[in-house]
Order: sequence, then C-alpha cells, then structure tokens
Amino acid sequence: MISPGKIVCLFLMLLLFSCKKHTTVLFDKSHIDNLSVDKKEKYLDSIVDLLKSKKNDSVIRDLYLKVASEYYYINNSEKSLKVSLKSLELSEQSKDSIRMAKSLYFVGDSYENSRKDSAYFYYLQAQKVYTKINDYDNVGRMLFNKAHVLFYDGNYIECEVEVSKALQYLKRSKNHCLIYTCNNLMGNCLEKLLNYDQALLYHKLALGELEKMKLIDYDKDEINNYNVTSTINICNLYDLKGEFSKSIEKLQSLLSEDLKKKMPRLYANVLSNLAYSKMRNGDYENVESMFFESLKIVEGIGVESDILYKKIRIGEYFLTQKDTVKSIQSLNQANQLAIKTKSSNEVLTSLKLLSAIDKKNSLFYTNQYIKVSDSINAVQKNTHDKYARIEYETSRIEDENKVLTKSNFYILIISFGLILLLVVFFVFRYLKYKNKELQFLQQQQEASEEIYLLLTEQHKKINIAKENEKTKIAKELHDGIMNKIYGVRMNLGFFNSKVDEVIIEKRKEYIFELQNIENEIRTISHDLSRSSFFDDNDFNVLLSGLIENQKDISSTQFKYLKDEKFEWATIQNIYKINVYRIIQEAILNINKYSNAENCDIKIQRKERNLLKVSITDDGDGFDINNKKNGIGLNNMKERANSLNGQLKIESKIGKGTKIEVTFNFQTPT
Repeated sequence: MISPGKIVCLFLMLLLFSCKKHTTVLFDKSHIDNLSVDKKEKYLDSIVDLLKSKKNDSVIRDLYLKVASEYYYINNSEKSLKVSLKSLELSEQSKDSIRMAKSLYFVGDSYENSRKDSAYFYYLQAQKVYTKINDYDNVGRMLFNKAHVLFYDGNYIECEVEVSKALQYLKRSKNHCLIYTCNNLMGNCLEKLLNYDQALLYHKLALGELEKMKLIDYDKDEINNYNVTSTINICNLYDLKGEFSKSIEKLQSLLSEDLKKKMPRLYANVLSNLAYSKMRNGDYENVESMFFESLKIVEGIGVESDILYKKIRIGEYFLTQKDTVKSIQSLNQANQLAIKTKSSNEVLTSLKLLSAIDKKNSLFYTNQYIKVSDSINAVQKNTHDKYARIEYETSRIEDENKVLTKSNFYILIISFGLILLLVVFFVFRYLKYKNKELQFLQQQQEASEEIYLLLTEQHKKINIAKENEKTKIAKELHDGIMNKIYGVRMNLGFFNSKVDEVIIEKRKEYIFELQNIENEIRTISHDLSRSSFFDDNDFNVLLSGLIENQKDISSTQFKYLKDEKFEWATIQNIYKINVYRIIQEAILNINKYSNAENCDIKIQRKERNLLKVSITDDGDGFDINNKKNGIGLNNMKERANSLNGQLKIESKIGKGTKIEVTFNFQTPT
C-alpha cells in the first residue's frame, strides 16, 4: 500500500526515445508540487497522451507506474486505475514480472476506497507474483494490504492471520517502516478482538522499529508522526484496561507547540484523547475546552472521520455532566455524520448512547441499533465469505493451472518419449536391416566359398577324367592309329615302284584304310569336344554329377530336367547353394525311406526372377500331418525360408511325394 502523506517524485528527468528523434520530458518536483490539483491532473494527462505513441519498454512501463502514483495522490482513483491497468497490460506483454506485480499492487490501491473486494483480489494477485520472483518484502507488503482491507471491513480474525503472515515474511527484512505498520495494525486488530495485553505488546514492538529507523537517518518528522500515532494507540489500550493515569501521563508528554504547528491533526487527536482519559479518570478540569479545541482544529482541516470521533466524545462528556440536551445534540450530529461517512461502528456507538440518554426516542434508537447491527453482521458475514471465496477461487485457479501445466508437462514428456521410441524403433529397424544385410552378405560369402569348394572338387574330378581321357587317346593314337599309319605308309612306299592291277587294288585298300583312320581321329576329336563342356557350365555339371552319382548307390532312377533357357550365371551363389542342399537332402530322403523306382528333378524359370525346383518320386510317401517329421524336412524348410521362398510338400502313403520350392532370386552385382 502506498504510504499516505508521501508524494513520490516521478523523477528529475526522463528521456523518451522515439524512432525519429529524442523527445525530452522534464519532470521537476518543485514544479509539480507547486501546481494546483487541476493543473497537475492536466499535466499528467498530457504525459499519458505522449506515452501512447511510445514503444513498450521498461522505461515506458516505469513512467506509467509513476503517473498512476501521482494520480493516486491527487485522489483521482479512476485515472490511477486506468493507467495502472495499462501498465499491467504492457508488463504482461513483455513478461515483466517485477512491473506486473507493481501494476497489480497499484490497481489494488485504486480500488481500495471504492471496491474493497477488488482491491483484495489484486493485492492477492500481486502477492502471488512477488512470491514467484522471491521479493519477500513486497510479499509482506501485499499481505499487510490485504489485512488492512480486512480490518476496515471488520474481519479482525482474518486480519490477524494476514498480518501474522506478513510479519513472518518480514523477519529478516530491513524495511523497518513496513514492519512498524504491520505491528501497529496487529495491535489495533488485537484491540478489536479484546486481547489488550497482546495488543499492547505489538504496539511496543512498533515503537522498537521506530528506534531502528532513527539509526538509519529516517525522516525525523515522519518518525515523530509514527511515534505520536503509536502512543495514542497505547493510551487507548490503557483506557480500555482502566489505567487512565498511564494514558494521561503519556499523552501530556506529547503535547507541544511544535506538534501543533507541524502536525495539527495529530495534535488535535492527542488533545481529544487526553481530555477523554481525564474525563474517564474523573478529572474534568479543562476537559470541555480541550474537546472543543480539538474539534475546532479538525473542522478546520476538514477530516470528517476525526470530526465524528470528537463529537461522540463531546456527547459522552455532556452525558457525564448530566447535560442531556447538549449530549443528544452532539450525538445526533455524530450519528448523521457516521451515516454519511458509512462508519458503521460509529453509527452503532451513537445509537447506543442516544437510546440510553433520549428516553423519549429510546425505542426508536434501539430499533435502529438492532437494524444497523444486524445489517453490519450480515455485511461482515458476506464480506468474510467474499474474501474467503476470493482466496478459494484464486487457489482453485492456481491449482487448475498447476494441473494444466502438469498435464502439459506430461504431454510433453510423453510426446518426447514417443518420439524417442520412434527414433529408437527406426534405428533398431535400420540396424536390424543392416544386420540382415550383413548376414546375407556373410551367407553369400559362405555360399560362394562352399560353391567354390564343390566346384573345385568337381574340377578335380573333371581334370582327372580329362587326364584319363588324354592318356587313353594318346594310347589309342600310339598303339592303334600310329601303327596303322606306319604300316600303310610302308606298304604304299613299297607299292610305289610297281604298277599292275593287283598293286593298284592293294593301293586302293590302303587308301580306304586311311579313310578309316581319319574317322577314328574324328571320333577322338568329338570325344575331346564333349569333355570341354564342363568349362562353361560348372554348377549345372555339379547338379548333374550329384544326380549321376546316384546310379552307383541307389536303385532309384533319377532324371534331371533343366530349363534350357535358364543360365545359372544369372543367380547369386546364396541361392545356388540352398538349391543344391535342398536337392541333396531330398535325394538322401528318397534313398533312405521312399523305395521309389523313379524320381524326376526339374528346375524351371517361371518368371523373370522366379525359379521353381520340383522333386517328384513314385515311392511309399508319408503323412505330412505327422508333427514328428525328421530333421531333413526341417532343414529343407529352413533353407526355403532363408531364400524367402515357399516350400510345398504333397505326399500320400503309397502315392509318392512331390516337393516344390519356389523363390525370387537376385542376380549377382
């Protein structure tokens, strides 16, 4: 709450910067103080108009707050409210918590005299913001402001709670003036709650803060002002406790011409309280003159609340003097003024006294008293509920915001978690794919090595066969053809020297023999040509060799049927080795179990990259639903799966077996 009586200097000089040029606005304190209220208001209006065109920054927001403060001190709450709300809007836009809190504080001040519930609400909002930014002095100030509102609405219990909270926050504060006001308010609150001893303790604590203020060169006149106020409060407690002599002694020590000159209102209050204490103590000397002197001073100042208190006490004084006419007159004036100023407690006090003095109208005053008392109780109950509701609604909204914030936080965490899971999933899929690719390459390498070993072994066999064939041919050439050629050559040489019919016939026979030798050489040449077939068709030879070898070890007649358009060079080794092993496994099973007479092994290229391998026999067959199928069939299934192909087995007992493997293949890169 802005301290009454202190007019804040806006500043000595403020530079406002526009986009095109510097605009200088001069605020001279002496100039402002010398202006009349009307001129000061116009001056402040012009500043507000100028601020509307300026960019939102901390300097502009500070200036709005200072203008709002000046409006407040010339009692123009409406304009102070408007400017404070503008400052609040700009602060919220800039997320400026410090000035946001101060703006809320000033809005509360603007509502203090007109709408106390609104003032309470904005003080509460300011308190929340100050708490968030750890400004505990101002948290204490806002709690004091709330307590102040509660006190003047008659909610003394709630007031005590709020002041206690304020003092708790101010335990380590160096703001002795604020601590003083809190202790002073606590003392007044406890007085209303009839806890006089505790009230006296807090007023003495307030005086202790004044001593600390003296040590830091605080304004002496203001310290004196506070000292007089606290002493009056303490003396009121002495009066309530019946210790009038203590009250008289302290109040007399305050009276001085200096006080009368510098602070006439306080002087009037001291004088009036001293007169009242003397009256209650049975000492009526100069009491009447003291009451009327104090009344004259406050009437000159024009403070209606002070006039009201003085008239009530003058009415009480005339009652002690048994001058009922003057007493009723003064109390009626006080009652009218209390109604005018909406001072409900003073209305009750004046009505209670009038009902006791004015016997003629006693019933009227009593009924009025009951009516006003009931109204006050209802208002106090409503205000109590209202402030409790403000606290509850604010707390509820905060809780909802916390829940919303928490929900948003959880949503963010869950979203982040889901994104992380997706990333992990895709990374896992990628790694799995790369691993499969690596495994495939490894299998391809192994298959290539296995094919290489098989082909190497096959080449060895082929080379041995070639060598045997060459040896045989060489022997044939040496032992047969060469001898025949030698014999023919010798005979022809012998017959060259003779010419007769017999010799001619013999020569023809030897020429025919040369033709036979030519045919033998051609036959050997063809045999050599057939043996060279292996050079360009190795894998096909490998399969053919596998099947041909069964003739020596099996009673089953195996037939190999190959698609002549298909070339094994177009397929990767991983597919070759699996096809080879599937056929090998099928042949092994046929030899061991089927008792088949015939078996056809057929390889067909069905589509561009689709290969079908079928193995059909006329053996015993088996039950394909038997779950105890052997390792051989399982091996074939695994190899078909490794080709991403399909294995189909058709078999009936006594009807033979047909195995089909179909798969898409890739060409070598």
